[in-house]
Amino acid sequence: MGEKVYGYHAIEEALKKASHGSTLYLVRGERERSEELDRKARLTGKVAVKKISKQEMDRMVPGIDHRGALLDLGGPRKGASRLTEISVSDFCAKLKEDEGALVLILDGLTDPHNLGAILRSADQFGVDLVIIPERRSVQANETVLKVSSGAAQYVNLSVVTNLNREIDTLKANGFWIYGADMSGTSSYEEKFSPRTVIVMGSEGDGISQLVRKNCDHITSIPMHGHIDSLNVSVATGILLYEYRRSNPPCSR
Repeated sequence: MGEKVYGYHAIEEALKKASHGSTLYLVRGERERSEELDRKARLTGKVAVKKISKQEMDRMVPGIDHRGALLDLGGPRKGASRLTEISVSDFCAKLKEDEGALVLILDGLTDPHNLGAILRSADQFGVDLVIIPERRSVQANETVLKVSSGAAQYVNLSVVTNLNREIDTLKANGFWIYGADMSGTSSYEEKFSPRTVIVMGSEGDGISQLVRKNCDHITSIPMHGHIDSLNVSVATGILLYEYRRSNPPCSR
């Protein structure tokens, strides 16, 4: 099998970009939403549809809550990201003069559920590029795609070997770097630059020291409850919203 997508929402989105050689597997006897997926797959003219038993599907993706539907995208490429990959330098080269842009750096994220939720927010808030490190970080996989409800397919992604080198490239192209940390300036008071990079750290350790030193600003989300921290995916969504309040997205 090639890349696998499961979860109804994720499959519906993946069908929009599916190519020849893809196969939709449906559990026999499932109705309603399975029938709708069957119809949409056949309409593409590119996706074969096969009905199999639940036991057969369980063997294809052991331990996965597939809900009776599985899309095999085919092809040799590993991972089920189907994100649009672009280098940081190519991304910067495509920006028009004085054009704003929002970039999100995820420094050492390890939970695929968090990455999936963040990519969903990134799509909704119009993030132009998401950057993740190649090592010591979760990568886009089937779980990420499912949790993002298919939104991951609409996000530009850059997987890099050296975050600080890419930060330097972004700075050279007019970006200001804002690292998220509880010790920083309140996000209520932050005036985000039109060209902004928001850096989110790992679930346990936050932003690495070398990356933190390369940030222009450290910003925090004010807390008023008994627990002094937020899940990283929730915190990311809040900061993306704060940026968009004063920098509405433009069509590219």
